[in-house]
Amino acid sequence: MAKLIYTTISSFDGYVADTEGNFDWAAPDEEVHAFVNDQQRPIGTYLCGRRLYEVMVYWETAANHAGASADFARIWQAADKVVYSTTLQSVSSARTRLVRNFDPAEIERMKAESDKDISVGGPGLAAAALRAGLVDEFCYFLTPTVVGGGTAVLPDNIRIPMQLQDIRRFDNGTVYLRYVI
Repeated sequence: MAKLIYTTISSFDGYVADTEGNFDWAAPDEEVHAFVNDQQRPIGTYLCGRRLYEVMVYWETAANHAGASADFARIWQAADKVVYSTTLQSVSSARTRLVRNFDPAEIERMKAESDKDISVGGPGLAAAALRAGLVDEFCYFLTPTVVGGGTAVLPDNIRIPMQLQDIRRFDNGTVYLRYVI
C-alpha cells in the first residue's frame, strides 16, 4: 500500500509563500535540491492544487538545466499528476488529469492500488487530506527565513500527533524533518 506524503518547503515562521505570494526565498540550493530529488524518486503520483500545479508545470518543459534541477525535471515528468481545481479549464502537462472535487475515498483507493508513494502538495489540498486522516508522512524543509505572514503550511484548528523519524541539517541552514502520522 502506498503512503500519502505531504512534503513542503517553509519559512521558519511556517509559511509556504509570503504575504505577496512570493516564495523565491525558498529556492533550494544544489545540496538541498539533490536531497529533495532523492526523497521524490519513490513518488508515482503528485496530487496538486491549482496554484501549486501552475508553479510546478514549469518542470514539464524545463530546459537548460543541469545537476539537481535537470534531475528533478525528469522525476516530475515521469510521474502521474492529478490536479484538483474547480477553476482550471485544462491541464498542459503529460500524464496529468484534472479533477473538480477532492474525494477522500478516491485517495484511499489510489493508496491501496499503487505500489508507488503519492505526494500531496499545496497547503489547501494538503489541509483537506490531513483533515480526512489520509496523510501518512509529513516531510518539512524549514528554511532559515522569517517572512512575517502569508500562506500557512498547515491549517488552523487541527491537532495531529506525529513521531519524528528523520532529521538533517544542510550547510545553507535549511533543516529537513520527516514525521510519520
